[in-house]
Amino acid sequence: MAEITASAVKELREKTGAGMIDCKNALVEANGDGVAAIEILRKKGVATAGKKAGRVTAEGVVGSYIHMGGKVGVMVEVNCESDFVARGEEFQQLVKDVAMHIAASDPRYVNRNEVPTEDLDKEREILREQLKNDPKNASKPDDVLDKIIEGRLNKFFEESVLVDQPFVKDPSKTIGELVTEKIASIKENITIRRFTRYKMGEGIEKKQDDFAAEVASMVG
Repeated sequence: MAEITASAVKELREKTGAGMIDCKNALVEANGDGVAAIEILRKKGVATAGKKAGRVTAEGVVGSYIHMGGKVGVMVEVNCESDFVARGEEFQQLVKDVAMHIAASDPRYVNRNEVPTEDLDKEREILREQLKNDPKNASKPDDVLDKIIEGRLNKFFEESVLVDQPFVKDPSKTIGELVTEKIASIKENITIRRFTRYKMGEGIEKKQDDFAAEVASMVG
């Protein structure tokens, strides 16, 4: 029997939206074959997220979250297929969780498609310089460095892209995986469309008082 690894279960879960136990059992039944495991889950009616991914999400809500006594605020638009689901407790809780996560983790983009090409090029440039300054990489060819760079970009995505960030309430899953789970549970497609995060005083140049100079002027 093939060994069923945690990474294989995680990958199947991301693709199907099925629960951890269902994914593991399907992989065991399929002897580790991921494609066959997906088919098993679909036959059982467990895999739902993939089938709903292309459906239009024109309903939903704009949720908000205020943190630190009004120091940080978030507004996020999360969409679903029907107004009935949008008003439901499970969907409303998802919106609250996503807004709270944004307040805590400060992502810059919703998904990887939103990351500007120039930002990725800049990040690749920085990573390449870091690698070249490391003596261990001095003799490595460019194609090898390119692969290392692309691998390290995943760290950039985890820090900057909302759906790639570990969920603050449960770091064992990403925000993307959280949404996939809700698609499977609610039985409708769900998308995070956009968000805005405010931090009190952000962008304002605060006056820096020179206390010593003030005292000196008073004495003089």
